[in-house]
Formats: sequence, C-alpha cells, structure tokens
Amino acid sequence: MRKVTLYIAMSLDGYIADKHGKVDWLDGHGNDGDNMDAYSDFIKDVDTVIMGWNTYHQITTELSPNEWVYEQLTSYIITHRALPSTDNIKFVSDDPCGIVKRLKKENGKTIWICGGGNIVQPLMQEGLIDEYHICVIPTILGSGIRLFGEFPNEIKLKLVRTQVYNGILELVYVCR
Repeated sequence: MRKVTLYIAMSLDGYIADKHGKVDWLDGHGNDGDNMDAYSDFIKDVDTVIMGWNTYHQITTELSPNEWVYEQLTSYIITHRALPSTDNIKFVSDDPCGIVKRLKKENGKTIWICGGGNIVQPLMQEGLIDEYHICVIPTILGSGIRLFGEFPNEIKLKLVRTQVYNGILELVYVCR
C-alpha cells in the first residue's frame, strides 16, 4: 500500500494560516544562508498531492499565479465547484477519506496531503495518515486557521526525525 504523508507548515502556536487565510509568514527567519531544501528531498518520493479548494486557490492566485507548481504530480483538488479537470489536475467532490482509500490501493509513490484543515481532520480521524511531516515556523500568530482541531480520540505518534534550518523546526512522526 502507498504511504500517505501530511507535509505542512504551521506557526509555533499551531496555525496553518492567519485569521485572513494568508500564509505570508511562512519564511522562517528569512534568507539567512542556512537554507536546506527539505522540500526537494520530500517531493522525490511523491507522485500525488491532495488539497482542498482554499489551498489550491491560494497557490494559483498568490503563491504561484503564473504556473502550477505541482506539474509533475497528479493533483486532486477537493471542491464542490464544477470545474474541468486536466490530465494532472483533477477537481473532485468526493470525501477525502474515500479518495485516499482508493489511491492507497493503486500502484504509485507517496500520497501527499497538502492542506487544508478540512481535508486533514477527517483523514486523521480515520487513521489514514501514515506520516506527519510538520514544519514549525518561528512565528506566533495568536489566531487563524488551526492545523489540529478537537478529536474524539488521541493519536499516538513516534518521532523519527528532526531538522532545524532557517529557524524552522522540522518534525517527522509516524503512527505508533
């Protein structure tokens, strides 16, 4: 079965976006010369990315409006909007758990859960995330969109790797 990884950044106080849905605070300490490229190492083993409409919209309108940055991946955008899919960008209204369960059975590389919170929460509750790759940005937002909401049960994790670069603490956990 394919591995499902949540690879996401959050503020020190647990937010994935500020109260306006913005992520312009994601740069750590800025460009201080200590820039490891952990993302490039991660993406080598990924061929599928899943995200919600808000994440997709933010990428295409703010972060990379001129090109789709995941061109080499098959992208599943979970939305209720009826939009035309392409060969590598699929707009679907399916339940995130159903999509992940189906994709896990297919041949391929790692499935990356990119965001947002409405996609992550049900996958966590169903136990469908195998690895949590969390980049903690040295910023305290005070409010915004939380990565982790309330859960009916605890999820036990095992820390398998840490890295620090550019002020960012990267934590990698697997389920116990």
